[in-house]
Formats: sequence, structure tokens, C-alpha cells
Amino acid sequence: MKICLVGPPLSGKTVLFAALTGMAPAEAAAHGAEPVAVVKVPDDRVDRLAEIYKPKKKIQATIEFSELAGVAAGDGRKTGFSEQFLGKLRTADALLLVVRAFGDPAVPHPRESVDPVRDLRDAETEFLLSDLAVIEKRFDRLEKEIAAKKSDRDVRELAVLKTCRAHLEAERPLRLLEFKPDEELLIRGYRFLTQKPLIVAVNLDEEDIRREGEVLAPFAGWAEQANTAVIGLSARIEMELRELPDAELKAFLADYGITRPAREKLIAATYRLMGLLSFFTVGQDEVKAWTIRDGTKALAAAGEIHSDIERGFIRAEVVPFSEFIAAGSMAECRTRGTLRLEGKEYQVQDGDIINFRFAV
Repeated sequence: MKICLVGPPLSGKTVLFAALTGMAPAEAAAHGAEPVAVVKVPDDRVDRLAEIYKPKKKIQATIEFSELAGVAAGDGRKTGFSEQFLGKLRTADALLLVVRAFGDPAVPHPRESVDPVRDLRDAETEFLLSDLAVIEKRFDRLEKEIAAKKSDRDVRELAVLKTCRAHLEAERPLRLLEFKPDEELLIRGYRFLTQKPLIVAVNLDEEDIRREGEVLAPFAGWAEQANTAVIGLSARIEMELRELPDAELKAFLADYGITRPAREKLIAATYRLMGLLSFFTVGQDEVKAWTIRDGTKALAAAGEIHSDIERGFIRAEVVPFSEFIAAGSMAECRTRGTLRLEGKEYQVQDGDIINFRFAV
């Protein structure tokens, strides 16, 4: 899973990237203008299972974060994004847009005023224009192909693109549209920016952290949209949290009224927006968290581990994490009847501990 950090210049993206990944700004600079880092997903359940099994390896789920160059507003008619920038942005599974709500005379805003709502609108406009440009280019080609040789697939694709174009021209992102599975397949290859889950990180002044709800009130309309989340944070404070010893962390969080670090909030928002969940495999060799989409069936989950397990699938031994902890062991789960045998059509649930039976 890959998340791209984007936002206007001097919005605090680099500091936030460092806070999220633990990669110091100087180290990030050494990785080039667009650094990439893999972050482990915090999960107390993995830690608890590792305490019980004491495996040789404990493997947490991971998220890849990349920071892209600052987004500047275009002229309102065409996108200001370069093809190279768009190519990188479209590879993301979700977009993390950083907008600036902090004042700092030493680092003046490029637009000469701090207005995070304006910056969010500008960035969203750029995303809309980028998607419209993709549609217009494909639209002309499809119409010619249909005129030359009418294909049912091309006709259906053109109909979906017409719907997308009308939606975008009404200045509404595609993430607000609900597509049927066959429609989703037709447009998946375009990797539209406005169809991707959007997390807006409002980078606050340190003193505004205590009144986060008030500061974020102007973003209520975005926060209520489908596949969108708005989170308030202070990148500077998050950097300080990274550097604090555990003994001082709780007191520091309490002093600012922070319930949990921004990294945890952002990862939780990503999982929620993308419909992701975790299941676990356990043993003396390894305890591992696996990330799949909600609705994934046991056969496909087996394939996430290895294609041989999917091909030779027999049954899945399943116990919910909470039931396993309550019982204390797999043997006791069998005694209590909480360890179940499920077939390939079983829909995996968040927190399931699974042992796949297979033969190849």
C-alpha cells in the first residue's frame, strides 16, 4: 500500500514525512527530491501474539509513504502538473494532502496569506483538471474507434467516461461516485486522482492543537464526503514526539491534549477509507499481520500468503483474536469451540487468526 504526500510549497510536507517515517529531513534529502520510506503499522494485537508465541520473527503490516514536490495552483483552465509528476501521483493507493494552517514569519506562505481551505480547493481543482485532461484525450480516441468498428466494450467505456466527465465538470471528485463492479473494471487503468481516497492533513500552529475541533470546522463539508478524511495535526509536535523517550511520551501528549500520535490517526484513516483489515498467521517461527480488503474471502486471503496455499486450499482454521486471548491457547479454543473450520467462501474478518490447510 502506497500513500503519496502532496501539498503546496512550505506547507510542512517534509517535516510531516519525517515525523511519519522517522527519516530525518537531512536523511530524506539524501534520498533525493522525492524520498520514499516504508512504515510499520502499529498494532497491539501483533505485539500481544508475539508475547505469547515468542516467534523468531514478528512482522507487522507496512505502508509506503512517498513525498512529492509542492503543488502550485494552475490557471484554473488546465492542470499545472507535469506528466512526470502525474505518473508518480497516479501510482498511489491514497493521497495525503498537507495544507498549511500555521503562521511563521520566518517561512512566509507563497501566496502571502495562510488559508488552508483555499489551498485545499486549489489542489482539488488541480486533481479535477488532471482527470478531465485524461478523459478528453481518451474520449476523442474512443469515438473514432467506435465509428470505425463498434465494440460493446468501447461503447460501455465511453458511457462511463461521459458520466465521469459530467461529474468532474460539475467540480465534484470521482470518489463521490459509486461505480458498479463492471464499470470499475473499465476505468481502473486510468487511476484517476479524484477517485483515490483523500486524507487532508491540516498542519496547525502548536497552540491550536488544543482547539482542533474549532480550527477544523471550515473543513466539515470535506470531512463528510465519501472516501475523504480530515485530520488536524502539528508536524512540528509530531517530530518532537518521535524524539521523546517512552517515559516522557504520555505526559507530553497529555499536555497538548493529544489522544494519539498523528501517524496512528493517519494509518487508521487510511485503513478505514480503503476498506482494509488485518488477519494474522501465528507460530513459533513467525507472527505476521496480513492486510487485505474488507470482503476478501478465505481462498483469496490464502493467495496473499502464497499461490500454492490458494491452489491447494482445503480448509481454514479460524479463531477471532479476542476469543484466542480469552482462551489463552489454540488447544483451549478447540475445547471451547471457538476455533472453526471454514471453507473457501468464508469472508475474512478483521482480527481473524488463520491457519490454512492445503495440499499441493
